[in-house]
Amino acid sequence: MDHMVFEVGIAVLLIALAGFLSAKLRFSVVPFYILAGMAVGPHAPHFGLIDLRFIESAELINFMGRLGVIFLLFYLGLEFSVGRLAKAGKSIAIGGSIYIGINFTLGLLFGLVCGFPILETLVIAGVTTISSSAIVAKVLVDLRRTANPETEMILGIIMFEDVFLAVYLSILSGLLLSGATTLGGVLLSAGIALGYMLLVLIVGRLLIPVLNKILGVSSNEIFLTTVFAMLFIVAGFSETIHVAEAIGALLVGLVLAETKHMHRIEKAILPFRDFFGALFFFSFGLTIDPLSLKGNAVWLAIGAVILTIIGNYTAGMLAGRSGKLSPKASSNVGLTIVSRGEFSIIMANLGAAGGLMAILQPFAAIYVLILAVLGPFLTKESAMVHKFVTKIVPAKWMSPKTGGDKLQ
Repeated sequence: MDHMVFEVGIAVLLIALAGFLSAKLRFSVVPFYILAGMAVGPHAPHFGLIDLRFIESAELINFMGRLGVIFLLFYLGLEFSVGRLAKAGKSIAIGGSIYIGINFTLGLLFGLVCGFPILETLVIAGVTTISSSAIVAKVLVDLRRTANPETEMILGIIMFEDVFLAVYLSILSGLLLSGATTLGGVLLSAGIALGYMLLVLIVGRLLIPVLNKILGVSSNEIFLTTVFAMLFIVAGFSETIHVAEAIGALLVGLVLAETKHMHRIEKAILPFRDFFGALFFFSFGLTIDPLSLKGNAVWLAIGAVILTIIGNYTAGMLAGRSGKLSPKASSNVGLTIVSRGEFSIIMANLGAAGGLMAILQPFAAIYVLILAVLGPFLTKESAMVHKFVTKIVPAKWMSPKTGGDKLQ
């Protein structure tokens, strides 16, 4: 316990060095933070006072990483508003259904073709379906794409995924941990998740005049603690009813974006977003043991990555088409949400808790790592990817259903 602060200091130093390296190479910082975490951790050496295993501080670093996800999604919500997201409600529901449908089906087919039993196949489908909201949020902010027309669809799909995740986790937990599940329980879980999200958005919008008055204080200290209280209470309560705390943070951001204090909140939250966000990706890397990344899990993960990129791009184009986005903007949808992360690891850990095949965890770790690195790169180079695809796909298949394109 005496060395906890010192260990956290070493972790922050490693994060800073990773940031310098990414800036030098002009590449997304996310993979560098993850790789820095992978390079140390429980398998790393111990040099006297310098303990790169981060044993004493692991719990604290993990907690600060959770705060990072909360701040990333909260900030992303501030870039929008309830009203703006509501206008795109129908297209988001259609786009989210298309995205989940394609990726989940491909995950099931992949597991079955590879010869896995049904329970392992269900876990693999879960691992390959859900994107990393933290990485998506970080990339959107870093590439300054929050104002792009396709970002509404991307945010909507992230929220749609969370409803699916709540339902799917309840089904899978029942199958793996209790041996059974009920239709009533599944429907109740889905209803609670969706109802809670709608309730926060509706009540939040009604309370805008009250929030404007409460936040109209001159003291920065009172202002910031009030915002943090709202953020942590809603995010924390969300977790208790099986809605991801990150989605709770996104909802708070969407509501506060409607207030006249939005710019003040945004300015105050920036340092917290950057610092704790970096710690999240580092702590995520700490959970991946590079010594376990070998054998059949590598080839299995590479196959899943290829299938995911194809499925994601196709789903993005179709979702964008349904929302009347331009082909280029639709391309951005599929490539931006291709990253996989925290939710995929949760799925693999659930499989381990259920006593399923041991290959699931190293498979998930390699799969997540590859897409955590490729995702930001593909998003950054989305124009090049789109140009390449248009050379091999007929132009009429890339166009929206109607002539009312939303141009990027």
